[in-house]
Amino acid sequence: MSATVESQDPNIVWHQHAVDKAFRANLKKQKSAVLWFTGLSGAGKSTVAGALESKLAQLGYHTYLLDGDNVRHGLCKDLTFSDSDRKENIRRIGELAKLMADAGLIVLSAFISPHRSERQMVRDLLPEGEFIEVYVNVPLEVCEQRDPKGLYKKARAGEIKNFTGIDSLYEAPQAAEIDLPAGELDVPQLVDLMITSLEQRGVIQA
Repeated sequence: MSATVESQDPNIVWHQHAVDKAFRANLKKQKSAVLWFTGLSGAGKSTVAGALESKLAQLGYHTYLLDGDNVRHGLCKDLTFSDSDRKENIRRIGELAKLMADAGLIVLSAFISPHRSERQMVRDLLPEGEFIEVYVNVPLEVCEQRDPKGLYKKARAGEIKNFTGIDSLYEAPQAAEIDLPAGELDVPQLVDLMITSLEQRGVIQA
């Protein structure tokens, strides 16, 4: 599906500039893409995305990493963790990722984004093939054992409400472009898998 630009106000029209996405991406010798890392809390989304960004930077590629916690310090600091606010959080991130992709960047977005409909909403913002869903696949019991921030313990104790995987639903991807067995492989191995996949997809040069 091709991305379309729409506004509820007919007086607001998208202005197409002479320097476009393809031109910007060609300057960077890469293909614009949004790598959307999804998975449970503690699965390692930010860790893998950060390690991948470091590797891409070493290879000379132009990237930007959008991290769930970081975004909630600014762009989305007014939002709670209710279902409606979570949806708005993902909508804002999707629009931001789209603008960054338009700048010719490889955008890495690390968010739980628990609902398939919300991930589809972001996919629909972008041209066909530009949204790459990356499922950081780790079973709930493993994430709960890791519990790097102590959030599962607090959720089990009732101190955190609407916690994904405990009292809020997580809908795993049914056909992610990349399925990372993050409960079985270490971070360098996962990064190698990502690099190979990005080469195969033409995002970066083999």
